[in-house]
Amino acid sequence: MEKQIARRSASIYVPIALSTGVLFALAANLVGGYPLVAKLGGAVWVGLLSLIVSMPLVTARVKKHWQGR
Repeated sequence: MEKQIARRSASIYVPIALSTGVLFALAANLVGGYPLVAKLGGAVWVGLLSLIVSMPLVTARVKKHWQGR
């Protein structure tokens, strides 16, 4: 059951983290004036921070949902 919770959680928080990184990169492109390295570095940084924040939140929520079954 723990593997199922971990897989389900990862299938939720990984796309969240990737999406926030991509959205940051798009926003940096729209605003403009930043070098490519800054855009990519910022996108990676935002993606990692989003992963760190969303991982425990999503995992707890999925675990609570599975225990309710």
